[in-house]
Amino acid sequence: MLAERSSRLRAEREGEDREGETEIMRSSHGNQDARSHRGRFSLTRHLTGRSWNTCVDTIGTALWRVADQDRLASDCAMAFFDTAADKALHVNVTHPHPTRRISGWTGPGLTAAGFVYNRTFAATPTPQILRHVRDMAFAARA
Repeated sequence: MLAERSSRLRAEREGEDREGETEIMRSSHGNQDARSHRGRFSLTRHLTGRSWNTCVDTIGTALWRVADQDRLASDCAMAFFDTAADKALHVNVTHPHPTRRISGWTGPGLTAAGFVYNRTFAATPTPQILRHVRDMAFAARA
């Protein structure tokens, strides 16, 4: 599975279009009893250009690794996109329940999918974007 994922990431960097593709990133199992909810990541991208592809790949890979160490409180859907009018990276993180407030994120907005929080990044380095997205993805319930 890791080889297949690496192959897909490499293909994207070489120019194949993955717009709209959703990857189930991680199912958190850890040491949980039968009553525990096992959270899952999903990551969707809608990038009009290629400027953010490497950043989003890095974030997805890093969150996959972090999920091995930290248990997700619930499912978490992340959407990464940009627009023609605005070249910033937009990130939506959706949880099935409201989460505690994380500095810099707006929301929650209530949607059919759950509670969505959003943030944009313009000239922010990838490690800093990763930290902000990780904080929101692993946010505790409100």
